[in-house]
Amino acid sequence: MRIGISTSVIQRGRSGIGQHLFALLRAMLLHPQNHQFTLFVLEEDIPLFEFARERVTMVSVPERFRPPVNNILWHQRVLPSLARRHLLDVLHVPSYRRLLWPRPCPLVGTIHDLAPFFVRRKYDWKRMLYGRVVARQLARRQDEIIAVSRNTANDVERLFGIHGERVTVVYNGIDHDRFRPGDREASGKLAAQRYSLRAPFLLYVARLEHPGKNHARLISAFNAFKSAARSKWQLALGGSDWHGAEVIREAARCSPFRSDIRFLGFVPDEHLPDLYRAAEALVYPSLYEGFGMPPTEAMACGCPVISSARGSLGEIVGDAAMVVDPDDISSIARALSAIAQDPGLRARLRDVGIERARQFDWKVAAARTIRVYERAVARVASVRSKSPAGGIEHAKRAVAID
Repeated sequence: MRIGISTSVIQRGRSGIGQHLFALLRAMLLHPQNHQFTLFVLEEDIPLFEFARERVTMVSVPERFRPPVNNILWHQRVLPSLARRHLLDVLHVPSYRRLLWPRPCPLVGTIHDLAPFFVRRKYDWKRMLYGRVVARQLARRQDEIIAVSRNTANDVERLFGIHGERVTVVYNGIDHDRFRPGDREASGKLAAQRYSLRAPFLLYVARLEHPGKNHARLISAFNAFKSAARSKWQLALGGSDWHGAEVIREAARCSPFRSDIRFLGFVPDEHLPDLYRAAEALVYPSLYEGFGMPPTEAMACGCPVISSARGSLGEIVGDAAMVVDPDDISSIARALSAIAQDPGLRARLRDVGIERARQFDWKVAAARTIRVYERAVARVASVRSKSPAGGIEHAKRAVAID
């Protein structure tokens, strides 16, 4: 198959979607079938795909199409023509915010979550309207939809009205060669060198987004934990500033324990395994997730996990994490205290987390994704074969829409 993938939603690689796409592409390039991949990449993002340069065709997209509105217009007006020019058998857009209306070839879209339906003020009103209304119509135009969890698949069927036969659950994977248990002492030294984290620390890896990622309540819970325990523990927040980051930073500034709250900024992917191994626990009190990569990566590294169960998180962590109510500061604070005071609890969560993480594998995700591509191609071929003109009319409609 000639497979096209739009990559312009990766936010310079500093997003969960970006990391998802890199890992999935690496795994698909190892697939035994000899597929041809064409990547549509914003100019400044091309170095991020150096690992694939020898195996794919890269089509450079001018930087003027990076801003969201311009990028949406590029997907609707330019990408369909490029898809036809490159004779693509299938085109995959890995974000519901950029799905195509024109149909130049069979279309596959990935939906990671439908958070705008569940988290008030997650984005500004324009993005919320786009996510709730426009994206719903675009999703219905896709031949196949990939959902990264059963929870997300259920949301797509219920909120977007897409029949289940067109929605396939493909869980995210884990790179088990990198995310695995290791020398905690050595990882602790690296965390100290890179981020000056020398005391026992709790880790939260998520972009600094308020209110969706729930940092403000976590900081309040950390304050309560520190007041009660009088411990030297630190709270490390890894992630780039996003919508509402100023609220999070102000909450930390006002904390009586602000010297123990550390903002790490964006954590490069190669640093994450050592941070997970060095942390006493990952705390993930998000208000809504379509999957939740950091909890699974932390588990794979032997890091105990405290997590909410919102969205897909309960489905993903199962009974391998200590679950908290993300709206209840005291619930989070109690979990922090339990983790700090009970080495046996930390050991148990490490063991069950490692076992849980084995269920997620990018090789499996890649194989299932390629099967979705094959179904999309077969679905369109079936429709064309049933049309009165043997598919000619279908082709005319695709050109007309564009």
